Amino acid sequence: MADDKLERIKCLIIGSGPAGYTAAIYASRADLKPVMYTGMEPGGQLTTTTEVDNFPGYPEGIDGPTMMVQLQQQAERFGTQVRIGMVTEVDFAKEVGGIHKACIDNKTWVEAETVIISTGATAKYLGLPSEQRLRGGGVSACAVCDGFFYKGQEVAIVGGGDTAAEEATYLANICSKVTMLVRKDEMRASKAMQHRVTSTKNIDLRYNSEVDEVLGEQVVEGLRIVNNQTGEKEDIKITGLFIAIGHKPNTEIFKGQLDMHDDGYLITKGKSTKTNIPGVFASGDVQDKEYRQAVTAAGTGCMAALDAERYLATVESEEEVSA
Repeated sequence: MADDKLERIKCLIIGSGPAGYTAAIYASRADLKPVMYTGMEPGGQLTTTTEVDNFPGYPEGIDGPTMMVQLQQQAERFGTQVRIGMVTEVDFAKEVGGIHKACIDNKTWVEAETVIISTGATAKYLGLPSEQRLRGGGVSACAVCDGFFYKGQEVAIVGGGDTAAEEATYLANICSKVTMLVRKDEMRASKAMQHRVTSTKNIDLRYNSEVDEVLGEQVVEGLRIVNNQTGEKEDIKITGLFIAIGHKPNTEIFKGQLDMHDDGYLITKGKSTKTNIPGVFASGDVQDKEYRQAVTAAGTGCMAALDAERYLATVESEEEVSA
């Protein structure tokens, strides 16, 4: 297909979580006429979250899917085109004012003057059928998001890194008991974080321990733990299971074109959302491995739209000067 037949988009948004929709709202109001491709999971990780109690403006809380529908409606009210589809390949121009290209569903190419990447990150799970069945019924990958619902209850957390240690101590402040399962005979967490865990009285630290099965039909009622050295199994009663074995940023299609950390998170410049490619911006969990909250993702979505607006204004002024 010849380039002159490709659809030209002023602002292309890839991904449809809180970051993408917030970027769409701001970009629409700035008359950037954004077009969003939702990706494989429209609405992002929040569509698998039953209750969202920590997003400002919802005093009674709201369920994740409803919140995403409302964000989409708000973005569309200002003129965003929300399209079901997945960007499967990109070809970014390296020069300022260059036109970027993106392939949709391995078949249709579009052109974009600016691109906002909001593809998020995917939480790593254990892969057990009982675990997947009870996601949203007591199995969570975010203690900060969902720990509040288990106040005063007994819970378990899986993982041995800094995130797991941090979330275990967070849970210990609000839950009566936290059983922490570490697969190896030592934690990967820093010495400081390890000390914090071992000095917290209501954390029961279990080494060489893995989840054999999550118990319960509709909600989590317990956990079957297996010692991977002895093979011995034990059932414990819990109401919540938190998986803290890491996240994988959805950045595969950007490898070789955008700068990223060793773990795949996109690198942005300073306090901006700018990537190493002019006119390409990154927001949300795809560039944030520290906070990973809906509200922080929304904040960077706003930043990305403002950065895109300013970039286009600069390009247009330079073109006027050179004309």
